[in-house]
Amino acid sequence: MNTNASFSPFSFSTVPNLISEPGIAQRLGNLVTQHFPHARRALLVTDNGFLKTGLVDAPIASLKNAGLAVGIYSDVVADPPEAVVLSAVHEARQNETDLVIGLGGGSSMDVAKLIAVLAGSDQELKTMYGIGNVKGSRLPLIQIPTTAGTGSEVTPISIVTTGATTKMGVVSPKLYADLAILDAELTLGLPAKVTAATGIDAMVHAIEAYTTKHKKNPLSDMLAQKALELLSRNILVACEDGRNLAARQAMLLGAMLAGQSFANAPCAAVHALAYPIGGIFHVPHGLSNSLVLPHVLRFNAPAAADLYAELADIVSPGASGSAEAKTEALIRQMDEIARRTGIETQLRQVGVAEADLDRMADDAMLQTRLLTNNPREVTRTDARAIYAAAL
Repeated sequence: MNTNASFSPFSFSTVPNLISEPGIAQRLGNLVTQHFPHARRALLVTDNGFLKTGLVDAPIASLKNAGLAVGIYSDVVADPPEAVVLSAVHEARQNETDLVIGLGGGSSMDVAKLIAVLAGSDQELKTMYGIGNVKGSRLPLIQIPTTAGTGSEVTPISIVTTGATTKMGVVSPKLYADLAILDAELTLGLPAKVTAATGIDAMVHAIEAYTTKHKKNPLSDMLAQKALELLSRNILVACEDGRNLAARQAMLLGAMLAGQSFANAPCAAVHALAYPIGGIFHVPHGLSNSLVLPHVLRFNAPAAADLYAELADIVSPGASGSAEAKTEALIRQMDEIARRTGIETQLRQVGVAEADLDRMADDAMLQTRLLTNNPREVTRTDARAIYAAAL
C-alpha cells in the first residue's frame, strides 16, 4: 500500500458525543440531566415490537426519576411512510416536546431525526428531500440503537417511503444527533436472522464507504477497516450465542463506526439495488443489501479489485494471490456468513420472479444519489443483469 499518497481535500462530520457501555441506557435520566439540563418533556420514539420487550421500561423510569415527563411514540414501522412521520411530529407538538430520543432500529432513529427537525419548524417534510434542504433549528436529539446495523445513530440521513414503493432521503448535517448511546443489553433479545441481516448491512456500509468514488478519505477508510474487523470477527458469535454481551457490544461499535464512515464517504450500488427489493417486496433493508452484495462486488471488481483486496485481508485473513483472487475470497466470505446464519441468499426466496426484474431495474436507476458513488458506472442493463444473477 502506498503510504506516501497525497490526500485530496476532505471534510468529516459526526455526532459530538458518543457513549459505548453495556447497561448505560438504565442511567439515561442522568445523561439527559448532564447533556440537556433544560429538557423537561421527552418524546421516546420506538416501534411496537420493541416496546413489548419491556427493554424500554428501565430507560423510561430513569428519565422520570430525573424529573422529565415522557411521551412514547411507538407506531414506527419498517420503511416508515410519510404518514407515520407526520403523525409522530403531531404528537411531539401536542406534548410540547423539547427532547427527542430515538430508541430502536434504523426506522425508529430515522423518524426521531425528522421529528427533531419538523416539530419546532414550519418547514414541510416534502421540501426537505434531497441533500442540504433542511432549514431552521431542531430539537435536542439522542439516538440509541437496538440493532447493530444501520448506523443511523451517527448518520445525517433519514429514509422515508414516499409512495407505494418509492423511498426518498433527507440528507442534512442538522440530522446528526447530539448524543449516541451504544448499549448492547438492548440488543440481547434480537433473533439470529435479524442479527445476521443487520450485521451484514453494517458490513456493506463499510465496504461501500471504502470503495466509494466520491469523498473517500483517510478518516472514513480507517473507520471502515475497524468496523469490518469488529463485525467480521463477531457476527457469527452474536448469531450463534445471542446472549454474548461482548460480541453484541462489538457489533454495535462496528455498526456505529461503519455509520460514521459512510456518513462521510457515501454508499453506492449495493444500496441503490437494495431499495427496490425493500420497497416492492417489503424485505428488511439489511437482507435486501445482503441479497445483492456478492453480485455487485463481482460487477465492481474490474474497477475496485485493489481496494476489495485490502478489505479481504481483514474479512478473510488467509486469502492470498492477486487482487482478483482476494476479491473472490471477500465475496466467498460474505456469502459464507449469509449461509451460516441461515438468511435467504436468493431473490426468489423473498418472492421476486423473473417478471419483476425490469421494474426493479427501472426503480434502481432512480437512485442517482447512490449510483453516482459507485466505483463502476451502472447502466440499466447492468442493474437488470445483477438482479438476474441474484435471482
